[in-house]
Amino acid sequence: MPCSRAALAALTLSLVGPAAAADLNVGVSTCATGPAASLGIPTKNAVALLPATIAGVKVNWIVLDDATDPTLAVKNARKLTSENAVDAIVGSNSTPASLAMIDVAAESGTPMISLAAGKAIIAPMDAKRRWIFKAPQNDELMAGAVVEHMVSKGVKRAAFIGFSDAYGEGWWNEFSKAAQAAGIQIVANERFARPDTSVGGQVLKIVAASPDAVLVGASGTPAALPQKTLVERGYQKLVYHTHGVATADFLRVGGKDVEGAYLPVGPALVAAQLPDDHPSKAVSLDFIGRYEKAYGPGGFSAFASHAWDAGLLLEVAVPAALKKARPGTKEFREALRGALEQVRGLKATQGVYDLGPENHQGLDRRARVMVQIQNGTWKLVK
Repeated sequence: MPCSRAALAALTLSLVGPAAAADLNVGVSTCATGPAASLGIPTKNAVALLPATIAGVKVNWIVLDDATDPTLAVKNARKLTSENAVDAIVGSNSTPASLAMIDVAAESGTPMISLAAGKAIIAPMDAKRRWIFKAPQNDELMAGAVVEHMVSKGVKRAAFIGFSDAYGEGWWNEFSKAAQAAGIQIVANERFARPDTSVGGQVLKIVAASPDAVLVGASGTPAALPQKTLVERGYQKLVYHTHGVATADFLRVGGKDVEGAYLPVGPALVAAQLPDDHPSKAVSLDFIGRYEKAYGPGGFSAFASHAWDAGLLLEVAVPAALKKARPGTKEFREALRGALEQVRGLKATQGVYDLGPENHQGLDRRARVMVQIQNGTWKLVK
């Protein structure tokens, strides 16, 4: 008896698998312009290097610019989930923008891999954050590295100057908590906006408090402003930054004024300086080689590797999700969310990912190293 057209279509689908019915659409919202452009441009570059297929399924990477604006990031997320019907979202680079996107991801039931540092993006776990994952290290992990290094340097009194937004607040919360536990007294807490062109008043207060060290809780090129101002005011003690400044543009803008500063970074930034047995060395060198082949030597940024690691997470999770549903469906998005929670032992450029239902970031101390800025480059502190 001949098969009906519907039965034949169903038979064909069962033979080739659910993935054959649709492409995989991944939306990316990145800070390609605005105050955090030095983070977003390397991200956009890295996305262009991500695989065109995963498990035999074509991947469409749909990249939008949010200009470091949380409102625009939300618009991007809505466009990606409604008009483009994406199966996953990657981004944004900034903590405020990523926080703003959470509601859209949760409402649409779309797994999202943030490229920002704030712990608040994924914690505390709740009904909304069950859809949110994160590639970069939490500010909590990195703040702990800063405080440990301060203790090794004999710091007793420290000051903080950071962004007057969720990024700065997150770093203040984690740094102040870790400092208190280590017996370090915080003598100043100052803030500035990302577009500000002067922090003279804030730095005067910091210098007057006479700290042994200053932590700048900011990211991208705007983070150079406080240290340049500290140098102008004659401050000659220790200065620390966050991993949010790990770009060539920061070194260019900061110039000689940021020489000697310390910061925690992901291992990829100093991959060639890592011991051979470090779990991230081989994968980092491989990605850096691909990136510099495409964009020229010397342009690699840690923020490019965050996007690459997001791609690695998807490469592991998508095949598992394809066993349960096809892309473009609610069932696939839920399966992908669940598969991301099952990623274990993934060696990536920023560390080893061990995710779980209560841990949507999954990195540990292997994901951080301390570096110092020496002669206009990053030097691993051993």
